[in-house]
Amino acid sequence: MSQQVEQVIIGVDPHKLSATIEVVDEREQLLGSGRFTTDRAGYAAMRTYAKKWPDRVWAVEGSNGAGRPLAQRLLEDGEQVVDVPAKLAARVRLFDTGHNRKTDAHDAHAVAVVAVRTKSLRVLQLDGELEALRMLTDRREALTRRRVQTVDRLQALLAELLPGQAKRDLTTGQAKAMLATVRPRDIAGKTRRRIAAEELAELIAVEAKIKKATAELKTIVLARGSHLMDLHGVGPVVAARVLADVGDVTRFADRNRFASWTGTAPLDASSGEQNRHRLSRAGNRRINHMIHIAAINQLRLDTDGRVYYRRKRAEGKKPLEAIRCLKRRISDAIYRQLLEDAQLDAGQHPSAGPGGHCGATQESSAVDLPPHIDTSDQPLPGPARKTLRLTG
Repeated sequence: MSQQVEQVIIGVDPHKLSATIEVVDEREQLLGSGRFTTDRAGYAAMRTYAKKWPDRVWAVEGSNGAGRPLAQRLLEDGEQVVDVPAKLAARVRLFDTGHNRKTDAHDAHAVAVVAVRTKSLRVLQLDGELEALRMLTDRREALTRRRVQTVDRLQALLAELLPGQAKRDLTTGQAKAMLATVRPRDIAGKTRRRIAAEELAELIAVEAKIKKATAELKTIVLARGSHLMDLHGVGPVVAARVLADVGDVTRFADRNRFASWTGTAPLDASSGEQNRHRLSRAGNRRINHMIHIAAINQLRLDTDGRVYYRRKRAEGKKPLEAIRCLKRRISDAIYRQLLEDAQLDAGQHPSAGPGGHCGATQESSAVDLPPHIDTSDQPLPGPARKTLRLTG
């Protein structure tokens, strides 16, 4: 009989220009280590070194941040990759060494140990559409920040050119009209107007790029068969960010785990006879921001979400507490819709697993903190009903 090849774990501490690895077996015995550059030659040398162990799993720390480029390259080359949250690696490093001092070698060792001891780490999968969604949403967020900065500069210039006529929510049309009324004759005024015109041109270009990126996001979201945009307040940008960061929704045991991951699960802040909860600052803050956008959109319109918010206010909850309840309600609605979409996709693809991906268990193309770390299972404020869905 042929001897069975033992699986090894390759812990990776990734950086922009280098990656430090440590190879251990299932008993955490050191088998090898090394430091490699992340350019083409260094990456090839690292993979060549790892081929000593045919049955290998790469454990990459922070695959949603500094480790994403390396994790994607490994996935493209057919390697098995799991995501190790930095928080878990820090805990192992602290208990293993007695201190929390960071070195690349200590980090790689801690990452490998986490992968050996933690069986629930998510296995990453390569998904081109989700990667495109992530890049487009990141690009649109960057463009939005650039637009805000451009508007601020333009408003400052217009305030000097036209004192007392500043617009709070400045549009390109308003800026054009305001510039058309200004004809300075001194050199400072002419320079100020020219710069303002250049800022206006940049604003127009940025808004055109934002519009194009939004249209691309909508196309991809619909192409994936997602019905997230059927929910009140959820547009292409919110839906795209949710899909890109969630990946396989079945990695969440229930809506409470999902709410903890989104940062909408309430934290117990009771004291004595007073029973109350407060907003959570944990979880995925980008997704939390997207849910906040959806909540504000519901409050602005005549929706069941606004009725729910007003009912909570009438019960004596403060504005932030009522918004927290609404955000949790929206989180539950998003979770339910993701499950429905996954089940529909699984029905269309009989060979697919429960998440709509072939053989999906803990696997996901999204890379973020796993849902079973620092979670809260409190179901408050209660499950969302179908009232958050569009009726027409």
